[in-house]
Amino acid sequence: MRRYLLLAGLVVALLAPGQARADNPKLEATVGPGFSIRIAGPDGKALGRIAAGTYDITVRDLAEDHNFHLQGPGVEERTGLEFVGTVTWTVTLRDGRYTFVCDPHSTTMRGSFLVGDAPAPAPPPPVQKLVATVGPGATITLRTASGAVPRGLKAGTYSIVVRDRSRLHNVHLAGAGIDRKSARAGTGTVTWRVRLRSGTLRFFSDAAPARLRGSVRIS
Repeated sequence: MRRYLLLAGLVVALLAPGQARADNPKLEATVGPGFSIRIAGPDGKALGRIAAGTYDITVRDLAEDHNFHLQGPGVEERTGLEFVGTVTWTVTLRDGRYTFVCDPHSTTMRGSFLVGDAPAPAPPPPVQKLVATVGPGATITLRTASGAVPRGLKAGTYSIVVRDRSRLHNVHLAGAGIDRKSARAGTGTVTWRVRLRSGTLRFFSDAAPARLRGSVRIS
């Protein structure tokens, strides 16, 4: 009888950790195919904010040129770059912000979620608008949305409406971290979203860079 009791106790001891793991909330993470990466809750919706605690994360890595990298307070997990398959991580998530990225494509394949009482990130600064116009005739200008000529601009993200009204000239923006230009053949309007860094932003026509030109200081 004592032998059976010992065996029963051993079985309970062996099953207890597995039972605890089975009770962990489940999250689903996927990277690939293509340039997609996400992590979702049991309802299939992308994570925004979840409670702190221990979770089982099933990671499906579907592309050998991508990986899934999760990091945040107390957590640093990733799949191998050439790994394709499924792996499960048991992690304890604490209050804070967690990010997930594909390491080779971290600027475009990325996301984040909040855990517990972590404060929400501050909203991004508003995108400012500029208007660059070339033509008609031999003229080129860069103005604010109100039509004013800027004496200086702050570094940051801008939406630049480019109005090309000349079949001879184009708008070329160079410096301050960017180098973009409209086509010289044809006319039309396009919008560029750019991030300007400290420096000098020059605007000119490639057909007459010495004559049709201007600049503004970015600080």
